[in-house]
Amino acid sequence: MEQQGEIGKKCHILLLPYPAQGHINPLLQFGKRLAYHNLDTTLVNTRFLSNSTKPEPGPVNIECISDGFDLGGMNAAASRQAYFDRLESVGSETLSDLIESLRSRGRPAHVLVYDPFLPWAADVAERSGLRSVAFFTQACAVDIIYRHVWDRQIEPPVTTGPVRFPGLPPLEPSDLPSFVTGSDPVVNPDLLSLVVNQYKNLEKADMVLINSIYELEHEEFDWMKSRLPVKSIGPTVPSTYLDNRIPWDSHYGFNIHTLDTAHYMEWLDSKPRDSVVYVSFGSMASLSPDQTDAVASGLIATKKSFIWVVRTSELAKVPADFIRESAGRGLVVSWCNQLDVLAHPATGCFVTHCGWNSTTEGIGLGVPMVGVPQFSDQTTNAKYVEDVWKVGVRVKTDEKGFVRGEELERCIKEVMDGERSGEIRENAKKWSELAKEAISEGGSSDKSIMEFIDECCK
Repeated sequence: MEQQGEIGKKCHILLLPYPAQGHINPLLQFGKRLAYHNLDTTLVNTRFLSNSTKPEPGPVNIECISDGFDLGGMNAAASRQAYFDRLESVGSETLSDLIESLRSRGRPAHVLVYDPFLPWAADVAERSGLRSVAFFTQACAVDIIYRHVWDRQIEPPVTTGPVRFPGLPPLEPSDLPSFVTGSDPVVNPDLLSLVVNQYKNLEKADMVLINSIYELEHEEFDWMKSRLPVKSIGPTVPSTYLDNRIPWDSHYGFNIHTLDTAHYMEWLDSKPRDSVVYVSFGSMASLSPDQTDAVASGLIATKKSFIWVVRTSELAKVPADFIRESAGRGLVVSWCNQLDVLAHPATGCFVTHCGWNSTTEGIGLGVPMVGVPQFSDQTTNAKYVEDVWKVGVRVKTDEKGFVRGEELERCIKEVMDGERSGEIRENAKKWSELAKEAISEGGSSDKSIMEFIDECCK
């Protein structure tokens, strides 16, 4: 440990996330792990996000660059592509300026850990004389799929299956990320480019980090390691919920939503073990009014206690009589501390969109899941939840992608009371223990973090 401390005093690491909550927190959490080993770490945020939120980064410093829209962020851009273009041009320039400013202030940076959603960052690092390390925020399986699109080994939109990739189970089109199947590649070509271009400039990276667990995806990691200097460093969940080695790392440091002040934790305390359904579709998904109504009817039909996170912007879609019908056994909150809810012994089922951060939280805390994927990588994550890790089930949709209330009811009951519920709970417990071992001292992810320090901070 003393040796690492000596290295840390000489090594300053910049952390550059794509400017969205689901990308910022994993890199910030990685920064906290590095700070624990006495490294000087700085999160590079956009001015817009820093001005519109109140980050709590702990020992990680914060510096800002511009995305070209300091007053409004992406919403101020004419289109997503216009935002991406401006982020690259202005972001490159202001990142270079920041690196020079830090040098002049006596805190020169040595390593740039960047989100490959921003491949231009590797060019900035090269011009500035910094080592560059790519930090993938999604599952290794998803990264492999995008690698095959980058290599032109598959051509979107994929409409027939099964599709076979090395290290992955056979996948139907419905199991693939939405950006490479169905209508998404046509409707959202800018997003397809964003995820596939993660491999642009990757040959310049000194190392590639993936926010996952080797034991969770060992065949996938083995394939990636045969092609890139890859290391697993996940899960990037606050330490107090996993290995508890870092007592001050008890929460994520970045939140675009205000926590609801409802007394949901006291309410959970009054419920029996494994009896509560927790429902959250993340910080971005927007359900249609009909889909919201179907979720509501499914929850009522289960006759189980529940907490349903409905963001303030979505509340008007909740049926008017839902609160009355569910009074006494259901809570609707606008936002909450998801980790505290998942860690509570009363929580017995997590109905999730299967975003990667939420999926790794469910795995790390051992909560059985019902996957209701919406778009992006969530479909692939849901496939793994049900068929690979076997820690939950995935809802079936109709031909229009709609989830009926009866189907949600069926899945919740299957996870909590069905014939497979015992097996699912055992699997959830097994993977939770493996996730905690991975990030604990001497575990696979902990070793990878120490190797990053040894190799990049010499």
